[in-house]
Amino acid sequence: MIARIDHIGIAVQNINDALAFFQDALGMKLERVESEEGGRTQVAFLPVGASDVELVEPQDADSGLAKFLAKRGEGVHHICFEVDDIDAALARLTEKGAQLIDETPRVNAKGMRYAFIHPKSAHGVLIELYQRPKTEDQ
Repeated sequence: MIARIDHIGIAVQNINDALAFFQDALGMKLERVESEEGGRTQVAFLPVGASDVELVEPQDADSGLAKFLAKRGEGVHHICFEVDDIDAALARLTEKGAQLIDETPRVNAKGMRYAFIHPKSAHGVLIELYQRPKTEDQ
């Protein structure tokens, strides 16, 4: 079911301020910064082995991320697991009684399918499941 940790999302007020620590103090390399969630967030991608640390900054004061920051402050926002079959994973979670934020996967601009599991079902951790688009040889 779970292939690997795809990324750890860290909620930040300002990506540039956060990069001063992650790049300068920790020596991590910035790969890119992209707009996500239809422009509601900016995300800085910092690769670590086969995974990423994502610094996520809200661009919309009404977004879930902005509300998270207002309530909890900066810090770990979510852990994302890559799965081979997100539909099967969501069906299994539903069967096991997990509370889902997304009962059907969302699709981002790159065709990657993702869904969130409510922290109430995951011992206080917001979990994202992520399925990469199938390639022709899969």
